[in-house]
Amino acid sequence: MLSKFLSGVSAGLLISLGGAVYLACENKVVGAVFFSMALLCICFKKYNLYTGKIGYLFRDRSRDYFATLVLGLFGNVVGTVASAFAVRAALPKLYEAAKVLCEAKAEQSFVQTLIRAVFCGVLVYLSVSLFGERGGALAVILCIPAFILSGYEHCVADMFYFALGSPTFGAVGFIAICVLGNSLGALILPLLNSAERKKA
Repeated sequence: MLSKFLSGVSAGLLISLGGAVYLACENKVVGAVFFSMALLCICFKKYNLYTGKIGYLFRDRSRDYFATLVLGLFGNVVGTVASAFAVRAALPKLYEAAKVLCEAKAEQSFVQTLIRAVFCGVLVYLSVSLFGERGGALAVILCIPAFILSGYEHCVADMFYFALGSPTFGAVGFIAICVLGNSLGALILPLLNSAERKKA
């Protein structure tokens, strides 16, 4: 239990490092590419990132795997929030950048945020599954910048951004929508492929 939680904290820390790099880069394409470093390292280290694990719930519905997801998500929260406070103290310019980013996100409607999170979930599932099945580091390097530059919402990255730039109660609701959307998105392809296998 503790190892699953600490693995989640580690994943949250790495996502925060990726988020900080993105905020620090004036060129958003460069920032998005360097952000992919975070997920790539998480895949290599096999840390417990909620968005990287939820897509496999369709395959493994055991209590142990459910505990992995819950502890991972909680760990992701702790890792991103702790990192955000550290970054805010050390790099105040990133606080300003995060604040602007969060203000724009807060203007989105429920439907907009949900759909953006669903599409992000699809891309994160693809990057993680291709990495695991084929050692496809290139999939991570392509899929992660794709969701960032498209404006899609990643719940763990948003935990970091909001904890850094706008730590309000309203942010909790936004993150909850993102968690739902990421979860649905990550399960779409496994569900469709399962249906196809049954037909065959």
